[in-house]
Amino acid sequence: MTETKQNAPSRPLARSPRGFIDRRADALLAERSVVEKVLRVYETWGYERLETPSFEYADALGKFLPDQDRPNEGVFALEDDDGQWMSLRYDLTAPLARFAAQNWDSLPKPFRRCAAGPVWRNEKPGPGRYREFWQCDADCVGSARPEADAEAIAMGAAAVEAAGVPRGLYVVNVSNRKLLDGLLAKIGVDVADTTTRLGVLRAVDKLDRLGPEGVELLLGAGRKDESGDFTKGAGLGANAIGQVMAFTSTRKATRLETLAALEAVVGDTALGAEGVAELGAIDATLRALDVFEDRAFFDPAIVRGLEYYTGPVFEAELLTETLDEKGNKVRFGSIGSGGRYDDLVMRFRGERAPATGFSLGVSRLVAALSASGRPPEAAQGPVVILALDSEAMAGYMQMAGELRAAGIAAEVYLGSSGMKAQMKYADRRKAPVVVMEGSQEREAGKVTLKDLNLGAQLAQSIVSNEAWRRERPAQVEVPRTQLVQAVQDMLKP
Repeated sequence: MTETKQNAPSRPLARSPRGFIDRRADALLAERSVVEKVLRVYETWGYERLETPSFEYADALGKFLPDQDRPNEGVFALEDDDGQWMSLRYDLTAPLARFAAQNWDSLPKPFRRCAAGPVWRNEKPGPGRYREFWQCDADCVGSARPEADAEAIAMGAAAVEAAGVPRGLYVVNVSNRKLLDGLLAKIGVDVADTTTRLGVLRAVDKLDRLGPEGVELLLGAGRKDESGDFTKGAGLGANAIGQVMAFTSTRKATRLETLAALEAVVGDTALGAEGVAELGAIDATLRALDVFEDRAFFDPAIVRGLEYYTGPVFEAELLTETLDEKGNKVRFGSIGSGGRYDDLVMRFRGERAPATGFSLGVSRLVAALSASGRPPEAAQGPVVILALDSEAMAGYMQMAGELRAAGIAAEVYLGSSGMKAQMKYADRRKAPVVVMEGSQEREAGKVTLKDLNLGAQLAQSIVSNEAWRRERPAQVEVPRTQLVQAVQDMLKP
């Protein structure tokens, strides 16, 4: 009895979860290449590598989580068999705070650590915005000196350049949360009114994306986006909104001029004066490190939306433009950020442990480099040995073994197609070299090597198929005993 469509077993639809993507060799190599370059920069500044688990107990992530029974808004959480909630890490900073508190007595202080790995956010995905992505962080725990913040800024700039962004095509914008806190006190917002304070911080943080009009709406009653979703605002009055917007416009032509403007706006408040003084010390240190306005600038509009920042904050911005799917010019914007978070370790220890750091968004940076025409190095596939004679498979396998023993990635074609399809397979595998041995070559003790990389370059100057066949570019015949040496010579840069 044949199975009908009605009672046929249903098949799952092959699909990726929203906000998650598959990465093949090129993308993986690009990301890992950036990660290693950036980590090497961090290490040259004295930062120690550290790897923490992907999962943390939900209470260790602290203020990221909503106050409800199942803490799964913003993070991906599950309940352990002992009734404790665990969450995939939201970033690499909260796990560092837990690690530092857990190992405080044995750590050198300040404790400098660097780390790289995936993080997960249970947020609405969008173009270029994923629920899983890589970060590469460096943090200094145990120093309250503004020089530590300046070091993070200078090191972040060096990391961006090492990743492949030329000087002049990025800038690290720097501010201090104390400046805005001083302004809020000046306009009558109680420091204990965390709802209003955070509403203002998050609104100003969206200035580059929503523009002044959008931020003014979020400072007031609220804003409805294109989808119809409404975001409640901070609830400020018109006069207070005007003062906040004026504060975001104090950026001047130089860091020193910006400091003078800030002194005039918030220098008469205790917190504002403290913030200006800290930026002044940061400026002096940056100049000592030869980091000038072309690499780091003071921009009071930078506040960062995350709640744990307590002082200086900074954001690395990519200045190059690219085209979106509609052909419009767009900027990638932020590719890294950081700041001071003196209260994060205190959640565990009950006493302040000053800390500051910089985080580079690896996945976003790689996407930006590719879109702007400067992609990281592409992955190269293995040498492919064609299977032209099914009875000679043992010999083909031996060739692959000899190449691998010499440190060369190699594989034998294991399908059942003919030579044309095998060459197409090698091309799709991005093989740099193809090895061919038919019966005549085997009898003569020779193999034919085809340099696919050189062949692709030469093909651009070949004007006809006849010339191609006559010149047989990038193809050589060598003794079988010289296979490894000949392939090594072809692979030399």
